[in-house]
Amino acid sequence: MSKPEAGESHHGAVEAMPAQPVRRMRRAERREQILDSATRAFARAGYAATGLDDIATEAELTRAMLYRHFESKADLYRAVLDRACTRLAEATGADDFDESAISALLRAATADPDGFRLLFRYAAREPDFRDLIDSITAASREVGRRNLARVIPEGPWLDWAANLIPGFTLEAVIAWLDAGRPDPDQAADRIAAAVHGVMAAAQPAP
Repeated sequence: MSKPEAGESHHGAVEAMPAQPVRRMRRAERREQILDSATRAFARAGYAATGLDDIATEAELTRAMLYRHFESKADLYRAVLDRACTRLAEATGADDFDESAISALLRAATADPDGFRLLFRYAAREPDFRDLIDSITAASREVGRRNLARVIPEGPWLDWAANLIPGFTLEAVIAWLDAGRPDPDQAADRIAAAVHGVMAAAQPAP
C-alpha cells in the first residue's frame, strides 16, 4: 500500500494544510500604531472635527479595538499630546536656549511634523488641553529669560524678548514645515538670524 501524499489522509481525502500563524501585535505595539494613526488624523482636521471612526479607519481597526486601549477620544488626544511632548523634550532638552536649541527644534519637527503641529498649532486652540501647552510655554519663557538675561539688561525689554522669542521660534519652525522644509542645512541659521533681530531690538537705545 503506497503512502499518502503530503496533505492526503489514508482514506485518500485531501486535508487542508495548517494555515501560517498570524502574528498578533503586542499591546504596546498596537498602542503605538493607534497613536501614530490618531496623530495623523487629528493633525488633518483638529480635535473637534475628528471622530473615533476617522481614527479607526486610519488605523485599519474597529472602534472596539480603540476602546481596549483608550477610554475616550479625549483620553486618546491627551495621550497623543503627551507622547509628542515627551519626544520634543528628548530631542531638545530643557535647560538652554541657544543656536543648538533651534537645530534641535527643527530635528524634532522633521521627525514628527504632525505631532509638532498638534502641540503648537492645534492643541493651543483647545480649551480642554490648554494646560499642557501653557506649561510648555511657561517653561520656555523661564528658560528663555534666564538665557537672554546674559545679553539683554534687566528691564521691560528683557521681559518683552523672553515672552516673544520662544513663541516666535516655534512659529518660525511651523512656517518652515508649511513651506515644505526648504534648505534644511540652512534653516537653523536663517531662523537664528530672525531671533537675533528680536534680541537686537531689545537692546537699550544708543
